[in-house]
Amino acid sequence: MSGMLGVVSYGLGTLIGFGLLAFLVIVFIQDITQKKHTVLRNYPVIGHLRYFLEKQGEYFRQYFFMNDREELPFNRATRGWVYRLAKAEGGLIGFGSTNNTNEPGSILFVNHPYPVLEEDRLPTPPLAIGEDFCREPFLGRSVVNISGMSFGAISEPAVRALSRGAALAGCWMDTGEGGLSSFHLEGGCDVIMQIGTANYGVRAADGSFSRERAREVAAFPQVKAFEIKLSQGAKPGKGGVLPAAKVTEQIAGIRGIPPLQDSISPNRHRDVANVDQLLDKIALVRDLTGKPVGVKTAIGGWQFMNELCDAIHRRGLEYAPDFLAIDGGEGGSGAAPQALMDHMALPIAEALPRVIDSLIESGLRGRIRVIAAGRLVTSAKAAWALCVGADFVNTARGFMFSLGCIQALRCHQNTCPTGVTTHNPRLQRGLVVEEKYLRVANYATGMNKEIDMIAHSCGCRHARDLKREHVRIVQTAGHSAALNILYPYPEPNTKRKAA
Repeated sequence: MSGMLGVVSYGLGTLIGFGLLAFLVIVFIQDITQKKHTVLRNYPVIGHLRYFLEKQGEYFRQYFFMNDREELPFNRATRGWVYRLAKAEGGLIGFGSTNNTNEPGSILFVNHPYPVLEEDRLPTPPLAIGEDFCREPFLGRSVVNISGMSFGAISEPAVRALSRGAALAGCWMDTGEGGLSSFHLEGGCDVIMQIGTANYGVRAADGSFSRERAREVAAFPQVKAFEIKLSQGAKPGKGGVLPAAKVTEQIAGIRGIPPLQDSISPNRHRDVANVDQLLDKIALVRDLTGKPVGVKTAIGGWQFMNELCDAIHRRGLEYAPDFLAIDGGEGGSGAAPQALMDHMALPIAEALPRVIDSLIESGLRGRIRVIAAGRLVTSAKAAWALCVGADFVNTARGFMFSLGCIQALRCHQNTCPTGVTTHNPRLQRGLVVEEKYLRVANYATGMNKEIDMIAHSCGCRHARDLKREHVRIVQTAGHSAALNILYPYPEPNTKRKAA
């Protein structure tokens, strides 16, 4: 019996060996005869190792070879900071910071010799948006809020968890350009409805803006404001891109487009080709809905803000946007061409001061609220934005991290391993809404708490007292400059720059 088993095993082993040899011969012939890959043509079979190692290299670099402060777009130290906030584990570390405070651009807050005592601290007050100019003004309760991420770009459980978490934390949730779904409304949070260039969610049959649909959306009590998106930091000058694999029947129905086809928005609104048409659109949507109406845009220079402020003065304050959501060129939770992602629009560090200065110079700062976005995922970056002059901070990727995102960089491939940006039911199963919504709320609450902590250390009774003199920016190793020196507050009604 044992001899027979030995013969069978030997025969099976021989068969496997011949099968493997035949497979290698086939691969060898395919490699040397194909004309697409030079490496495989010159090094058949073994050349496949090059592609395997190239693919695996990104994961090895992330987890083994890069230090905590090296990786982009977000390094391990930053992601760890967000994860700890989301898990309510606090932001404590030991044995000193790994942040290189000699690196140009580093943020250093100016500690007060006599910081604010616990009993003297005040809660950071909410701010009204659209007060005196809207039938239904909106009260923004949280400094930190959820930036625009379309249902389609992110998954159903992600939207549901964000909605429930935002309601618990008291922050708002921006729909992104993909339109309003039942999942945005599910948690009962405040919602800002974004009107993108394709008018998803407020779209007529021919793709134009539908007044009737806008009124229908505004009727939901959770919808507190509308946001006209001119551009976003990931891809200024190009519309939204949702690959066909992510355009499910459900998402296509919400957007009003065919399923399983690439969803590519126009690169601008067809009815907005200049600043006067923009102001007309703002006034139209505000009149139709009674809600505050703002504009989301990336900034390339001074021209847009100069023209906008001049037009508002020419036509009247009732035409002004109720808020400006300024996205830095480093923003980007969605898919985008690398040429635009890497090189288009100013980063938020330069764009935000320009916008605030333009509003101060034109005397419009009190009329228009400013929301800052663009890689502002930590409390330090958010506090910096308040120092510059922002009223609120939006973040998309910070909240994606709170949902469990591991920065796999597969957002556009429908293969997200954490279920955040995929519509694969098997992968979505890992994102448990009942668990993740608490982390969303923890992150928002923790961010607001740490921003207040920074403000108190600077001698401010609450975060809205932060000013440019409370922060310094490292210029060269061993030398920093106060932000109010780098960007001095302008005088109102002064001549604005043109470049």
